[in-house]
Order: sequence, then C-alpha cells, then structure tokens
Amino acid sequence: MRTLNVIEFLTLDGVMQGLASPDDDRDGGFEHGGWGAPYFDDVQAAAALEGLASTTAYLFGRRTYEHMIAFWPGQPDSNPMAAHLNSTVKYVATGTPRSLTWNNAHVLDGPLGPSVRKLKSEGEGTIAVLGSGVLVQDLIAEDLVDGYRLFLHPLLLGTGKRLFRGAAAPRKLSLVDCTPTSTGVVMLSYDVI
Repeated sequence: MRTLNVIEFLTLDGVMQGLASPDDDRDGGFEHGGWGAPYFDDVQAAAALEGLASTTAYLFGRRTYEHMIAFWPGQPDSNPMAAHLNSTVKYVATGTPRSLTWNNAHVLDGPLGPSVRKLKSEGEGTIAVLGSGVLVQDLIAEDLVDGYRLFLHPLLLGTGKRLFRGAAAPRKLSLVDCTPTSTGVVMLSYDVI
C-alpha cells in the first residue's frame, strides 16, 4: 500500500504561498513571492533527489498542476527532478473537466476521498503532494495524509496562505527526521500517528 506525503516549503509563521518567484501566486494581494529562493542549498537539493527514489506518483490540485506544467515539461531530462516529474504518473484533483497534456497525467476520477484511498491501495511507494494548498486542506479533512515533509524557513512574512488553516480535531505526529541546512532551513519529517 502506498503512503501519501505532503511536501511543503514554509516560513516560520506557516506561510506556504509564493515560494518560487515574484509573480508566484499573488492571490489576496500577496507581495512576497519568491521568498524561498535565497534559502535553497545543496542539502535541500540532495533531500529532494533522495525523495524521488520512493515517489511512485504525484497528486496535484488544479492550480499547482497548471504551475508545474508551465515549467517542468520544458526542462531537460539531465535534470533529475524534471526527468522524474515528466515520467512519473501524476493525478490532478479538479472539479473542472479537462484533458491533461503532461505525460502520464490523469484527472482524479470521482470524489476525493474514495479516489485517493483507491490510489493508496494500488502499488507501493509514496504519493507526493507538492504545494496544492486547497487540496491539502481537503486531504487533511478526509484523514488521508500519512506524513509531512516540511522545509521550515527562518523567515516571518506575516501574511499569506498557511499550510495548517484549522483542524477539526487535534492530530498527533511523530518526528521521523530533523536536518538543518546551511541557510537555516530545517527539514522536518513527520508521520501521522
């Protein structure tokens, strides 16, 4: 059975919005896009590559899928992340019927809970959820998350979309790993108990 891991880059105050570039996710007037770039280092790059070994599928929300397809299919296969993303099966949770053009991408069929439970029951390895803030909230509510892989940045933004936006009930987590990077980012791995 596969596990489902949420992989997120966060500020210390929990903001996950606008990591990559100045124009990345400006919803709500967010003006701090690109906050993550100065903190990337070789330790994080190595962790990302290590995570590819167990990832057998990706699950994205519609907006994250659109953001990803705008960049990754055009990257060369000499980039290990691009090669993995482009060849690995991808599922997109969307209420808007559409045909997907990225290689091995499929619209998640049916209601979220039963569809993801079915995906988890098929095969081995990990289903990785990258970004996809709205989807993550729904996965948490459906009790479908098995683990969190968080890259906690030493930065307070004060505004922006947060990963944890209110839980229906307390949830205990077990710390699996904690690794600091050269830029002050702390890579945290938690399993849901």
